[in-house]
Amino acid sequence: MPVSLIFGASGAVGRFLLPRLLDAGHDLVAISRTPRSSSDPRLRWVHGNLHTSMPALPSVDAIFSLGPLDAFAHWFAQTQGTGTPRVIAFGSMSIEAKRESVDPHERALVERLHAAENQLHEAAAQRGCAWTVFRPTLVYGAGVDRSLSPIARFALRWRVFPRIVGASGLRQPVHADDLAAACMLALRSPRTQAQTYALGGGERLSFDSMLERVRRSLPLATLPVPVPLLLARSLSAAEHALGRSARRAMIARLRSNLVADNSAATVDFDWSPRVFRPDASAWIAREG
Repeated sequence: MPVSLIFGASGAVGRFLLPRLLDAGHDLVAISRTPRSSSDPRLRWVHGNLHTSMPALPSVDAIFSLGPLDAFAHWFAQTQGTGTPRVIAFGSMSIEAKRESVDPHERALVERLHAAENQLHEAAAQRGCAWTVFRPTLVYGAGVDRSLSPIARFALRWRVFPRIVGASGLRQPVHADDLAAACMLALRSPRTQAQTYALGGGERLSFDSMLERVRRSLPLATLPVPVPLLLARSLSAAEHALGRSARRAMIARLRSNLVADNSAATVDFDWSPRVFRPDASAWIAREG
């Protein structure tokens, strides 16, 4: 049986990818920063942290990196103990969306993402490993994202739902299970080797329309409360955890299109993600 190594297995995509891999006959080694166990003998959780220390790992047929790319790329470039696996790694669409940000910290993030992708390419070439990098848009569906799920939970608790008037930028939310499916498709497709793909959901809609879809998905009635963009900017300015330039960048993106061109993925591995029609289960943390 093929053996796969998974980083970020307890995250949004991992919660859908692990059962898909098991159903496909893979034995799994999943890395976790906290001790975990599994009742399935083909799933072995290993305690490790890419930022601090990693245990010795066996040779594997495939590696899936579902977490921060910079930490994985650095580890992958330093280790030789996993053979010559097929590598599928997740980057971020921030590499495009924040490229011209007014915030220097966000521009530095773009530089780190570029450096991580380049480091992965070079390390894979030196080891003779085939690689694929995915850059997803806004991810939802497992209830653990930091974008839409917190808004949904806030609305359920207080029975009010904020709607930002003037947030006209297009969004293309992508379900975590569709990204897990993309991993399986890429694993079987030679055309995806040494390729980077932007991956967005099956529908583009304005930011405020996306929030309205979230509101309609909730099991309880909530009162939509319009929040003008200028007021949202003022509220953001009151958030001391963000610097002034970061607040400006965040608000500016509400009017910017953050979408992906799925055409290459559609041609190379038949990428066909669902449209954004979530139900209430999308905002409940999926077991993982």
